[in-house]
Amino acid sequence: MVLEGNPEVGSPRTSDLQHPENQGSCVLSSPSEDAQPGEEPIKYGELIVLGCCEEGGEETEAQRGEVTGPRAHSCYNGCLASGDKGRRRSRLALNRRPHANGVKPDVMHHISTPLVSKALSNRGQHSISYTLSRSHSVIVEYTHDSDTDMFQIGRSTENMIDFVVTDTSPGGGAAEGPSAQSTISRYACRILCDRRPPYTARIYAAGFDASSNIFLGVENESNVLQDGSLIDLCGATLLWRTPAGLLRAPTLKQLEAQRQEANAARPQCPVGLSTLAFPSPARGRTAPDKQQPWVYVRCGHVHGYHGWGCRRERGPQERECPLCRLVGPYVPLWLGQEAGLCLDPGPPSHAFAPCGHVCSEKTARYWAQTPLPHGTHAFHAACPFCGAWLTGEHGCVRLIFQGPLD
Repeated sequence: MVLEGNPEVGSPRTSDLQHPENQGSCVLSSPSEDAQPGEEPIKYGELIVLGCCEEGGEETEAQRGEVTGPRAHSCYNGCLASGDKGRRRSRLALNRRPHANGVKPDVMHHISTPLVSKALSNRGQHSISYTLSRSHSVIVEYTHDSDTDMFQIGRSTENMIDFVVTDTSPGGGAAEGPSAQSTISRYACRILCDRRPPYTARIYAAGFDASSNIFLGVENESNVLQDGSLIDLCGATLLWRTPAGLLRAPTLKQLEAQRQEANAARPQCPVGLSTLAFPSPARGRTAPDKQQPWVYVRCGHVHGYHGWGCRRERGPQERECPLCRLVGPYVPLWLGQEAGLCLDPGPPSHAFAPCGHVCSEKTARYWAQTPLPHGTHAFHAACPFCGAWLTGEHGCVRLIFQGPLD
C-alpha cells in the first residue's frame, strides 16, 4: 500500500524534496497547545492525488474544519476537472482536530463465528476482524485514544470518510458511465497522527465502516509516512507531504513568477516568428490560445501552433519538426500547477512526454524515474499532473526555445 520512491529523492533527508526559500507557506501552532483563535492549526501533513483529472461526483458537503485544502488554480492539474468540492478534492491537509478521535487496540478475542460477536454488532465499539482460517478468526476491540487523530480515506461518501477519492486513469481520463467499475475500496485506508510532537503519521489498511467494523483476511500492518511516501489505493495514488517538506517546496507565487519570467523572455516560434506565452492559470485549461507554446516531444523544439508537417502514415498525432526533421507527437505546453508535486522552484525547462506538462528539470527527472502503481501488479512512470504514461527514452524532454530576433 505504501510505496517509497527513489530513496535518494523521496526520503526526508534528501535535498530533492526540500528548498529553503519557501518560508511562510505553512505556519504551525505551538506544539504543546491547540491552535488559538486567529492562529493556524497544527498541520500533520497533506495528501495530494497524482494525475487527478477525474470527473467529479455529487459530493457537496461543506468541508470539515479540521480537514482543509488550498484553493485550486487550474481546472486540470492541481484541481479536479469539476472543481474541488467538500471532501472530494485533489489535495487535502490533515490538521489536528479540536478533540482526539483516534482508537487503539484494547481486547482480543479468538472465536470461530465472528459475525455473531457482540463486538461486531455494537456500532459504538470499533473492532477489526482478522480471518486466519475458515474456523479461526480474531476480533480486536478498539478503545478511544486521546493521543491520536484518525482520518479515513476511501471511495465512500459516508460521513466517516474524510477524503473521498475516485479512480484516475492514464492520460487523465476517469471511469464514467453506469458500467464503470471502481477499483478503490469504499473504506480504503486510515491514517493515525500523533497529537504530540513529532506528530508521526501512520497508515493502516482499510477504514472503519458505518458499523465501526473492519474485516481483513490477514493481520493489519502499519507504516510510518515520510515526506514523499506514495500511497497506492488500487485506482489512484496519493502523495504524502509533511509540513517540513511543504515548507521547502515551491509556492504557487514562485510558480507564477516563473511563468511571468518565461513570458518576459518573449520566446518566438522559429517558423512563424510569432511571440509565444504561457497562459495564466486563472484562465484554466480549455482550448489552447493563439500564443500557446507547442512542442515536438521527441526533440524539444518549441513552436507556435501550425497545421502542416503531418505524417499520418506514422500515426494521427505524428508531426515532423521543421528544424531537425524528427517525427513525433506535437502537443501544447501546459505549466504544472500543483506546487506540492514540484521538487524545487527551478525554471520551467522540461516537459513530460507525451502530455506536455512543464516543470523544472529536477521535478521532471524525478517523476520520470519513479514508477507509479498501475493495477495490482504493474508499475509505470507517469506524469504527476495528469497521470499520462510517459514515453520515450527519458520520459521527458528539455525544451528548446528561440529568443526574439531583436
